[in-house]
Amino acid sequence: MTVPRRDLDFQVFEVLDAEGLCRLPRYAEHDRPVFDGVIDSAYRIAEERFAPFAAACDVEEPRVVDGRVWMIPETKRAFDAYNEAGFTAASFDIEDGGMQLPLLIVKATSAVFSSANVAFHSYSTLTAGAANLLITFGSPDQCVRLARPMLGGRFTGTMCLSEPHAGSSLTDIRCQALRQDDGSYLLTGSKMWISGGDHELAETIVHLVLAKIPGGPPGVRGISLFAVPRNRVNDDGSVGPNNDVRLAGINHKMGWRGTVNCVLSFGEQGRCRAELVGLPHHGLEYMFQMMNSARIGVGMNAVALGYAGYLHALAYARERPQGRPVGARDPKAPPVPILRHADVRRMLLAQKCWVEGGLALVLYCARLCDEERCDQDPARKQDLHLLLELLTPIAKSWPSEFCLEANKLAIQVLGGYGYTRDYPVERLYRDNRLNHIHEGTHGIHGLDLLGRKVSMQGGGAIRTLAARITETIALARDQAQLSEYAAALAAALSDIARTTEILVGAMAKDPERALANATLYLDSLGHLVVAWRWLAQGLTAVRAGNGTVDRDFYAGKLAACRFFFRYELPRITPKLALLRSLDDTALAIPDSGF
Repeated sequence: MTVPRRDLDFQVFEVLDAEGLCRLPRYAEHDRPVFDGVIDSAYRIAEERFAPFAAACDVEEPRVVDGRVWMIPETKRAFDAYNEAGFTAASFDIEDGGMQLPLLIVKATSAVFSSANVAFHSYSTLTAGAANLLITFGSPDQCVRLARPMLGGRFTGTMCLSEPHAGSSLTDIRCQALRQDDGSYLLTGSKMWISGGDHELAETIVHLVLAKIPGGPPGVRGISLFAVPRNRVNDDGSVGPNNDVRLAGINHKMGWRGTVNCVLSFGEQGRCRAELVGLPHHGLEYMFQMMNSARIGVGMNAVALGYAGYLHALAYARERPQGRPVGARDPKAPPVPILRHADVRRMLLAQKCWVEGGLALVLYCARLCDEERCDQDPARKQDLHLLLELLTPIAKSWPSEFCLEANKLAIQVLGGYGYTRDYPVERLYRDNRLNHIHEGTHGIHGLDLLGRKVSMQGGGAIRTLAARITETIALARDQAQLSEYAAALAAALSDIARTTEILVGAMAKDPERALANATLYLDSLGHLVVAWRWLAQGLTAVRAGNGTVDRDFYAGKLAACRFFFRYELPRITPKLALLRSLDDTALAIPDSGF
């Protein structure tokens, strides 16, 4: 089941005013019919090429046959249909073969594809991210010879950061690149956890590899970025022999089984040619650009998988007869659908508020990306950049936590059936569990948010966020149906501000203790931000919901908004109190006490 079109239209066009982006010069050639046509195409391809084989690629996961990766043939057909429709290049400039669509529209289609089959979708999203990095930081030749074939579907792309011994500690990578007389480099080393690292979907795979040039600065300051095609790519763009890149193994995963995940070995025979991307020793800076975009994508994947689970649970609850109302006295009365039972309704409402709130958050970030890209005013552009820097770890992590909780409740709604492969909810749960780890673990993003993002530019990012939230609160106070929620959000915003001030002040004296519970801060600020996006949805629903044929849709929005403010937002109060106490329980326990 894919994200419902009605909710996507509500978020994209009613709440976020996608049509307003057409007033920007970059998107002036587009209009609502164009956007609708793109979204229509996404639903068609997702329903025809992605969804029917989601279970098959989970059972028949990639495996090594004669030294190469085998995948079910439907993967290739889905990949080709996606590229023929131009989706890999959708947000890119027309001159690079793209459609120059707003990222807001592209992320909306991403929700459709990922809810249908996240594993199939990943090959193209990884490629788009790698191509974007090459276009942004690479040479004109790399753009033409490598990036454009990636956007056209001839090549795919990966990002190669982690190594078997180092994991997330990039300071400790050992991959090396030796400069040659012709300006190229010979690369040696190995990389692990490489999604899309080997397959036969395209003519070759362009790996973007972090490595060190001997003699460079120590630590992460000495990391450079290299483009390393699996096969040599000639000056005319044709593909030559293998570039001394070897598949060393496949990781067998809990979920996302349709996406091959590899261990790669580079330069075992001393002939792996690598091309420096940009300047030496700026590799981590460049890669972070791709990773930040990827992190918003991870958040959308989490939303899509949580949403798909919710839809399956809702359909089951409507159809499954079991039990009778609490007050029913006749044992011969027919059983009612489990949707009638209060606790099932509670679980479905929780799922609805998490997945629709997560969708609102990620799409809001996508619109911010469009605004930042197009704004010509330096001050506004800086504010947008700071706001995105602050929201990116939240957009990645909050859906990864709470849309996974939605998948857990989807299993619970189905009961014993939910724990079997007769229904897809167990697969969706397994797939979504990756997003908690993917592109930086939950704990790392908590440290990043509290340790760096809230203090940027003297706290400029969180002040910008607070100002935007305050504007929405002011609008909602005038609506009788929303005034209670506006007051609750204002109180939570004040509580967050007080807690942030204490934690930032404590970091100067005892950073380890101040950051000990950074994950609680991440979850709490995430709940605040999602409550804000629910209030924005509530405002739109109140304005549109009277006398409309979609009255039940808007009533559902207001019910979910009510649920979030009464059941979810209050959760942050004890967490913030604990954070202000600078509790050190996790630090104080001796190592031998575990």
